[in-house]
Amino acid sequence: MMIRSLMLVPLFLLLPASFGVTQASKPLRVYILAGQSNMVGTGEISTLDYIGDDPKTEMLLEQMQGGGEQPKVCDRVWISSLNGKGAQYGGEGVGKLTAGYGFRRDDPTQHGDCIGPEFMFGIAMEQAYDGPILLIKTAWGGRSLSVDFRPPGAGPYQFNDAQIAKHTSKGDLEKVAAQKKEATGKNYHYMIEHVQKVLGDLKRVCPEYDAEAGYELSGFVWFQGWNDYVDAGTYNASEGSHQFDPYSELLEQLIRDVRKDLHSPKLPFVIGVMGMHGNFTPGTFNPRGNAEEKMIRFRKAMAAPASLPEFKGNVIAVQTAPFNEAELGRINMKLEKVKQFGRSLKKENESKTSASGSLSSSEIKERIAEYRAELVSPEEEATWRRGAGTGGFVHYFGAAKFHAQAGQAFAKALQSLDAK
Repeated sequence: MMIRSLMLVPLFLLLPASFGVTQASKPLRVYILAGQSNMVGTGEISTLDYIGDDPKTEMLLEQMQGGGEQPKVCDRVWISSLNGKGAQYGGEGVGKLTAGYGFRRDDPTQHGDCIGPEFMFGIAMEQAYDGPILLIKTAWGGRSLSVDFRPPGAGPYQFNDAQIAKHTSKGDLEKVAAQKKEATGKNYHYMIEHVQKVLGDLKRVCPEYDAEAGYELSGFVWFQGWNDYVDAGTYNASEGSHQFDPYSELLEQLIRDVRKDLHSPKLPFVIGVMGMHGNFTPGTFNPRGNAEEKMIRFRKAMAAPASLPEFKGNVIAVQTAPFNEAELGRINMKLEKVKQFGRSLKKENESKTSASGSLSSSEIKERIAEYRAELVSPEEEATWRRGAGTGGFVHYFGAAKFHAQAGQAFAKALQSLDAK
């Protein structure tokens, strides 16, 4: 009976996979993530557990840990992450996506202690697509769109009248102009060069790539802005509400040039709108001058390209300010007061002589610790240790919670474009 039933089974079902009878492979979906320190990512892995303290985000932690206690290693998501210091091309980290592809202090080719948006972005994409996925991340801290990422179609960097007058009076106009010329577009070209390098040999990064199934350029995420926001020379405050209009124009051209250089005229594009200062909750940041108004202007300029008819249905802006947690911001402001107290105490102490009662270094530390204990409650200290990174990061307090939420939001935005 057993022999007869086996004979009823079609022969091709009994053949091993090596005979070429396999389930049809799906195309490799490729996503490009680019920008400056926002995209590099300063979310310390040590703060992952804090994500689970909030009912609104506890599911993110479960997804990032894959049901265990350690960061998940994705089954079907690979990453090539190019990162360097300043204007350096840098080094590439390659492997299956997991935590550690954020900021890397010493060697960009080796796993670090941080995540950026890429981790939760890749996890969310893996949940939505049952085929292979590749992330190509190119990000460098401290790089501007006006100079470093300047797209070719924008032409050379041009000094405005105020800059010309300033540098002429200082006698360094030629020197500064030469520096701008050298830096202009460098990181844009690094980005395109690296993407093309990876696409030219996909098996190097993604060993399971099936050339017959091919690949699809499925989306681009841009998360950058700080260096342009603080550049008072390029973006003159005297322009008022139009101060950052040039940034919008540059970003529009970046989208056009990326699509042209990657031969993908409708490449879905997500603009991550910078979330520094969060939602301006009182007590969470120091609103020096018109910092709040200026940030609002800049965010509007960042999001503006998404509303152009030219980009309708394939460019979307994502606000990240809601992910910059107010509670950590409030504690951070208290810690800034502690730092200021320490600086003032040391300065005052240095002006004294031994005869007039100068303090020893241990006494100074004791005074600072006493002031901190008065200002920051034990509960706040515990929250800070759990939720904020210890690396001295300014951006988003080194909190993995911010980067996880941003990554998920970017993925959902691209998925909404796919659905249109």
